[in-house]
Amino acid sequence: MSILSSSTGLTRYRIKEDVTAEQVRDIPEKLRKFSFVDIDATTDERSFGWTNIDNFLDVKWRKSPPEKAHFMAFSLRLETRRIAPAVMKKHLQIAQEAELEKAKELGKNYISRGRKTELKEQVRIRLMARSLPIPAVFDVVWNLDKHHILVDSTNAKACSLFEDYFLECFELHLEPLTPFYLAMDMLGGEKAASKLEDLDPTIFV
Repeated sequence: MSILSSSTGLTRYRIKEDVTAEQVRDIPEKLRKFSFVDIDATTDERSFGWTNIDNFLDVKWRKSPPEKAHFMAFSLRLETRRIAPAVMKKHLQIAQEAELEKAKELGKNYISRGRKTELKEQVRIRLMARSLPIPAVFDVVWNLDKHHILVDSTNAKACSLFEDYFLECFELHLEPLTPFYLAMDMLGGEKAASKLEDLDPTIFV
């Protein structure tokens, strides 16, 4: 879902560390270094990386730069191959029956446990090669003034992937900007924490 859609779910973050001017200058270079790698011609199960927010196929930022006024805008592109359990079960049974026929020709009436494991992996790789990766794109907007970040997803797994990859790429730690932390940030930082913790909820009904 695009962050420019008329309706979208957002997760807000703040960067814990102080971000230097040098780190800001390095953002475009790091985006390219950690950009998405296509897996269409492979049997890889999953791939993820940064890409252009204006065109998720552009991993070199040739269409447009990530700089947007005092923001950096880019996307996290994730592609995953999935094999339906029923499909795996069907083709594994076909492979095992064919293997059993070969074993019978050699005077055996069983398949060893090790060979069954090999067959399962062979079937998985073969089906992966025939399966097209399913794309998902999560837009990211980084406010360079406040170093607050918006991600257009509320999915826990997607957000966890984003947090981990952001840390790996930029070596900066993210903290979810919950209402409590947002209020603390607006009231002056850590000094306001004790005051907020002592507040009692108001019952309106």
